[in-house]
Amino acid sequence: MTKFALNVSCASTRGIVAAIANYLADHGCNITDSSQYDDLETGRFFMRVSFTSEAGQELSTLHDGFASVAGEFGMDYDFHDEAARMKVVIMVSRFGHCLNDLLYRVRIGALPIDIVAVISNHMDYQKVVVNQDIPFHCIKVTKTNKPMAEAQIMDVVRETGADLIVLARYMQILSDDMCREMSGRIINIHHSFLPSFKGANPYKQAFERGVKLIGATSHYVTADLDEGPIIEQDTVRVTHAQSAADYVSLGRDVEAQVLARAVHAHIHRRVFLNGNKTVVFPASPGSYASERMG
Repeated sequence: MTKFALNVSCASTRGIVAAIANYLADHGCNITDSSQYDDLETGRFFMRVSFTSEAGQELSTLHDGFASVAGEFGMDYDFHDEAARMKVVIMVSRFGHCLNDLLYRVRIGALPIDIVAVISNHMDYQKVVVNQDIPFHCIKVTKTNKPMAEAQIMDVVRETGADLIVLARYMQILSDDMCREMSGRIINIHHSFLPSFKGANPYKQAFERGVKLIGATSHYVTADLDEGPIIEQDTVRVTHAQSAADYVSLGRDVEAQVLARAVHAHIHRRVFLNGNKTVVFPASPGSYASERMG
């Protein structure tokens, strides 16, 4: 039986949940999972509902029929098929840990996306990518050709019909224009030492200061560098016994995990923008399951 999901956001008021549940029930749908959040500070309400259509209703029919309910509450809403695979472009420079982790998760079915292209400003991972039958584009970026290079990147995004760009340690700053065009559709990963340790060798700087926590942050990209709405974060503890090289290795592992979790949340449409923050609902049962272990 096909599983669908409904995402809703609107001003908080009485009767929203009942209206949604009644609409789905009246159209032969059975709710299998539901999450909601009422932000008392902003007065916004967010809800994600997974359901099956026991009466065989088409997604387009459910979407169009919901307009009257949405109009009553001033809702922004979206219905989607949970089996549909999002098209993703991955961008990478010379650090391949996040790229390789994403490729592996896709290969075993733990991350149900279609990687339609990998873009890099270096050739380091060409063989890794093409060996998995994924198109690889090397687009060099310099101070003089940056607008042209970015135009080439956007050509790839448009031609492939990509829904999302994942910056898997892509070490180039995107222009304000690109950030605006792809607003809410570019995810980045970086260490969580900012703003304490900026610039080159942040892990070495952290080691020299004797930090006890190494972290990573994944967020949506905005024109404000590394200040977009945060999707996912995590940390790993270190002690005085670790070396600077240990810091880098541990940081690499946590970056890969955090980015994968952020992408997983986005492709399952569990992330809602809430001003400068996000609302991230828990994963539905079974959405972490993979087709095989290796």
